Amino acid sequence: MTALDAVSVYLPQRRVPIESLAGPLDLTEMQVRLFRRFHGLGEVRRDPDLSLHDLLLNAATGLTALRGQEHRIRFVLYGRAFPVVVPYPANPLHDVCRALGLGHALAFTLTQQSCASALLAIDVAGRLLRAEPAGRHEPGAEPLALVLTGEKAFTRDAQFIPATSVFSEGASACLVSANGPRDRLLAYACEQRGEFDVAGGASVARFQREYRPALAEVIGRALDGAGVALQDVRLVLPHNVNIVTWQRLCRLIGLPVDRVLLDNVRETGHVFCADAFANYRTACERGLLSPGDRYLVAAVGAGDGATFAAMVFEH
Repeated sequence: MTALDAVSVYLPQRRVPIESLAGPLDLTEMQVRLFRRFHGLGEVRRDPDLSLHDLLLNAATGLTALRGQEHRIRFVLYGRAFPVVVPYPANPLHDVCRALGLGHALAFTLTQQSCASALLAIDVAGRLLRAEPAGRHEPGAEPLALVLTGEKAFTRDAQFIPATSVFSEGASACLVSANGPRDRLLAYACEQRGEFDVAGGASVARFQREYRPALAEVIGRALDGAGVALQDVRLVLPHNVNIVTWQRLCRLIGLPVDRVLLDNVRETGHVFCADAFANYRTACERGLLSPGDRYLVAAVGAGDGATFAAMVFEH
């Protein structure tokens, strides 16, 4: 069963108040107040002196469980929101693999589900590991996968979503095994909706209207697949789009909002694909999860259409 063996997150130290983005993003005072007071977004993390390579490498080197296990890494998957993040021929993923001593691993990028690509990467990593020929490896030396996320707020579109959210820079690294003893993936549900291609002319109003019901439906499918009732979920690790979206979703599905970890929305904003892992680290550091607890991770990606995704894990 696919499992998260270890998780590391790197966020730049530099904190940027939402108000300081008004000038660069041409936001009105009312728009800034909407982000802070209504959506609960207070600040983001950004550092112009850090490259994308720096973000990814910092997250990966913080993954202490990787040290001494580099030879076991068979796959490196990079889940990100944007198809293009650096000019050709730069390739930060392969550069980071070489720096980590992972030049032997099969490394590739997943972007098809935008900010939900990280959940897809975990699912794909588990399936690739399970497809490895059985009996080839001694106990304790089974192959592993490394899942990376991380992006720079390098364009206007990568800095904020109008009237919805603001992006932070950051990265995460996750060690994935096929049969780990903890943080085991019980179920994964995903729904791709091509009709929500807003850039291609789809109705923004319709997307906003159907956003929460679509996410609720996917969450329900994930819970059903795991055989877990909503009331038995100890914690929800959300995508950090904003607070009001989760308050309304909780009302829709009948979940107490205090079971959704929302503190990072205020402190970091939306960290692209890294939200799930940043929230996981916060939950572990605060002792919010105990062995055996079931928790749910949710993400939505919007690009050429929309992707709604949810995973259920057992800690």
